[in-house]
Amino acid sequence: MKMKIITLAISVALLAACQQSSQPAQSPQSPIKKGMVKVSILYPNGEGKHFDMDYYVKTHMPLVATLLGDSLKALSIDKGIGSGRPGPMPYLAIGHLYFERLSAYEGALAPYTDTIRKDILKYTNIAPVIQISEVLE
Repeated sequence: MKMKIITLAISVALLAACQQSSQPAQSPQSPIKKGMVKVSILYPNGEGKHFDMDYYVKTHMPLVATLLGDSLKALSIDKGIGSGRPGPMPYLAIGHLYFERLSAYEGALAPYTDTIRKDILKYTNIAPVIQISEVLE
């Protein structure tokens, strides 16, 4: 568990240093495998919306990683920087959490839902959109 927290902390620190990331590429060493469940938390852009990326990267996501424990296999953070067409980016940020199966996510999250929701208010006024997907590649 200690090694996993250190690994996640290093990953979050690297993401913070880059201030932008893309979805992690799968490799032989990647913890992300076909058939896993990916929970994406999307924060839509819009007038009057704010998002504290520094808090999200350095405080919120490490908190989430600690609370979800060993059921969380990997995480990544995307910072919106543009769109595929003229105009503003559609999302300010997207967080991705990876689990072996849906029941692992649900079981790990259940005791901490209120804690996580209360912390969201510390970095944004955006109601996140949640997408749960199966990793195919």
